[in-house]
Amino acid sequence: MTTGDDSEGRTDGTMPLSGENLEKLTENLDKVEVLTKRLVEALSRRKMRSPSLDGPSQQLFQRAATAYWAEAVNNPAKIFEHQLSYWGNSVRHFLEAQQALAKGKLQAPDDPGPKDPRFKNPLWDSHPYFNFLKQQYLINADAIRQAVEDVDDLNPVEKKRLGYFAKQIVELMSPTNFLATNPDALEKALKTEGQSLVQGLENLIHDLEAHDGELIVRLSDDTAFQMGGNIATAPGAVVFRNRMLELVQYSPTTETVKEIPLLIVPPWINKFYILDLKAQNSLIRWITDQGYTVFVVSWVNPDASYAEVGMEEYVEEGFLTAMSTVREICGTEKLNVIGYCIAGTTLALTLALMKARGDTSVNSATFFTALTDFSDQGDFTPFLQDDFVDALEEEMDKDGILASYLMARTFSFLRSNDLVYQPAIRNYMLGEAPPAFDLLYWNGDGTNLPARMGKQYLRKLCQQNQFAAGGLELLGHTLKIQDVNVPLCAIACETDHIAPWKDSYRGVQQMGSPERTFIMTESGHIAGIVNPPSKKKYGHYLNPDMTLDYETWKDTGTYHEGSWWPTWEAWLRPRSGGDVPAREPGDSTHPVLVPAPGTYVAVKA
Repeated sequence: MTTGDDSEGRTDGTMPLSGENLEKLTENLDKVEVLTKRLVEALSRRKMRSPSLDGPSQQLFQRAATAYWAEAVNNPAKIFEHQLSYWGNSVRHFLEAQQALAKGKLQAPDDPGPKDPRFKNPLWDSHPYFNFLKQQYLINADAIRQAVEDVDDLNPVEKKRLGYFAKQIVELMSPTNFLATNPDALEKALKTEGQSLVQGLENLIHDLEAHDGELIVRLSDDTAFQMGGNIATAPGAVVFRNRMLELVQYSPTTETVKEIPLLIVPPWINKFYILDLKAQNSLIRWITDQGYTVFVVSWVNPDASYAEVGMEEYVEEGFLTAMSTVREICGTEKLNVIGYCIAGTTLALTLALMKARGDTSVNSATFFTALTDFSDQGDFTPFLQDDFVDALEEEMDKDGILASYLMARTFSFLRSNDLVYQPAIRNYMLGEAPPAFDLLYWNGDGTNLPARMGKQYLRKLCQQNQFAAGGLELLGHTLKIQDVNVPLCAIACETDHIAPWKDSYRGVQQMGSPERTFIMTESGHIAGIVNPPSKKKYGHYLNPDMTLDYETWKDTGTYHEGSWWPTWEAWLRPRSGGDVPAREPGDSTHPVLVPAPGTYVAVKA
C-alpha cells in the first residue's frame, strides 16, 4: 500500500508484487513460523503472579454495571439519550461510508473525522477501510467515556479506578495496535517483503527472553550507552561506600568553592545519573561550575538479601551516614541537602528525626518534586487501593524485593500511548530498532526496592498518610511534617503526573520552616527539573505568600522566563558560607575508591 504514485504509476492505494517479491515475502513469512516457536518458549518462562496486579477485582466492574443499570431505571431519559446518540453516530458513520463507496471511487467520506496523533498516516483519512475503522473506534471510545461519566452511584475512588481501567481498555483496542488494521505496518511489510515482520518478531522475542517471559517494551537502544563513557561523565570519585550507598564527590571546576558543601540525594527507585546524562544538561556539572563542593548519593540496587531493609536503614545508613561523611571530608559543621522525589519525602522524615534528636547540622534543604502529604493520591489512585497493594505485598514476600519492572509498568501505563503502545508498534510491527536516546535509556534502567521499605512506603505514607496526618513512628520517634524546621526551597513541576505540584505545595505549606520558598516550573517530573539555562526553555513561577491556596498562589505569582536553576542558586548562595580553596575528592581518611560514577550505578535490576 502507498499513499501516492509508485514507480509503475499506480494510485489505487496498492503496491504491486512481482514473482520475485512474492517469493521473498513467502520466505520471510516462513521465518515467522519458526520464530513463533521461540516466542512460545519465551512466554512459557513467565512467572505466575496475582491477577490483581493486572487489573481491579471483578467486583469493581460488577458494581459499575449495577450502578449503570440503576441509573437506567431511575433516569432512563439520560441513558436513552446517550445510547441513541451512540447508535445515531454509528449508523450515520456507516451510511457515509456506504455512500462514498457507492460513488464508485475508493475514497473516504468528505469528513475524515477528528484528528488524533496516533492516526498520522494519510490513509487513515483517505482510504475508506482505514477511515471507517478510525472513526468507529473514536465513536466507541467516546461512548465508553460517556458511560463511565454516567455512573453516579460509585464512591469517588471507585469511579476514578473505573475511568482509568476503562481508558486502558480503550487505548489497548486502538486499531493502530493490530497488524491487520495498521496501514504503517502493512505498508512496511510489503515494502520490505515481510522482513519488517521478521525483525519485529525478533525484537519481541529478544525483549521476552531478556525478562524471563515478561513483556517489557524497550524504549531505547540499550547498547548505545556506556556508564562513565557517554553518560554520567562528570569527573569525580567514590569516596565512601557501605551496603546502602556509594558517595560520589565531584572534582571542582573553580579555584574557590563555597564553604558549606552540598549533598544531592536522588530517589532509589531510579538511578542518579538523570542529573548527569550529558555535559549539556548535567545539573551536577552546572552546580559544580557555580563554585560548590558537590556530593551525590548513588544507591545500591537491592536484591533479595535486602528484604528486611526498611525506611529506618535508608535514613540511618543512607541519609544520616552520607551527611556525616560529607561534613567529615569537608571539615564543616553544616551542609546543605537536596532530596529528589521519594528521597525528598525521606529527607523530610530525616529532618523531623534530626529535630527530635537535637541535630542542627543541616543548614538548608531543597526538595525536587517531593510529596509529603499523600491525602490526594492523584493519578496513582487506581494502584493504591488494597487489592493492588495486597498483591504487591504477596510479590514482595515471595521475592524479597519490589521488582523494578512492576514499578516501571505502573508508571508507563499512566502514559500508555507514549510509553507502551507507540514503542511496541515501532519495535514489533515496524521492526525498527529502539532509538539511542539517553533519557529513555535511563528510564529503562530501573532499580528494585527492598520488600520491607516498599511496604512501609505504600502502607504508611501513600495509603495512610501518617507523616502529614498524626505522625509516623520511626526510629523511636513520632515524626510529623510540622517538625521540618530548616530553611527550605521546594521545586515542583506544572505538568508532573507523578508528584503533582499542588500536592507538593500542600505539603510544604504544612512544614514548620520559618523560611520557605516555592518554585513551580513548567513541564513535567523530569524535563521540568533537568532544564539547563542554556536551553532557554520552560519558565517558572514565584510567589512569597504561601498562605494562599495553590490556584491563587499561581494566579497571583510572578512568571519568570527560562530555567529555575539560577533562581534556586541565588537562594542557595547566601546559605552556603564564604569562599574556601577548592576541594579535591576525598581526604586522608576517605581515600578515592573508584572514579565516578562508581560501581553501584552499573548494577542492573
